[in-house]
Amino acid sequence: MIRWQFATLAEVVPETPRVSSLYLDVPDWQGHLAGQHVDVRLTADDGYQAERSYSIASAPEDRRLALTVERLEDGEVSPYLVGELRTGDRLELRGPIGGYFVWRGDEQRPLLLIGGGSGVVPLMSMLRHRAHVGNRAPARLLFSSRTLADVIYREELERLAASAHGLQVLHTLTREKPAGWTGYTRRVDEAMLQEVAWPRQDAPDVFVCGPTPFVEAVATLLVGMGHDARSIKTERFGATGG
Repeated sequence: MIRWQFATLAEVVPETPRVSSLYLDVPDWQGHLAGQHVDVRLTADDGYQAERSYSIASAPEDRRLALTVERLEDGEVSPYLVGELRTGDRLELRGPIGGYFVWRGDEQRPLLLIGGGSGVVPLMSMLRHRAHVGNRAPARLLFSSRTLADVIYREELERLAASAHGLQVLHTLTREKPAGWTGYTRRVDEAMLQEVAWPRQDAPDVFVCGPTPFVEAVATLLVGMGHDARSIKTERFGATGG
């Protein structure tokens, strides 16, 4: 049975102007699979409680549990997690949760990850896990962000791709591009997927995560290109109040 337990904030790492990673010490953590998530619960002095689900960003091998949270200005939970929580503070969490949107690290099929915005978080857990276990199967991440400043984990993704162990990281910016930008500059479309995705006969494992319209559009395009819907695992999020 999954139970609530306390975690202590050990470190906060800013990722973008609106996104930070919270590194937590969880004494009785039972371990997780790359792609799983946790529920976080906050309780006010008057007893009011608010819960939100957050994908796990850390690899199963990491010593601390990492949650990467985007601050939503009108949200109930994310402004507290990103702006108010301090090192040494405690919060309640429950997990790990989810057994469908997971990558175990021993597969040898090509791995195609497609993320929109903070939908990259569980995909990053997979890439970190891939690096830990030394998986050398080909992997590609297509990451859609508004601007270059909004690219979460930008430097770490560059380091992982530069390690030359079969990982390619491709970016598309949907709002503005800096001078000299050589990546994509539009929303993910069929032409982009035709260039990035392995052909269906290579039977890649596909994980798509992001806002609901993004996920539905990408999955529909992939199925239209002939990919088996059963090989496309999706996780989506919408307006939950933050």
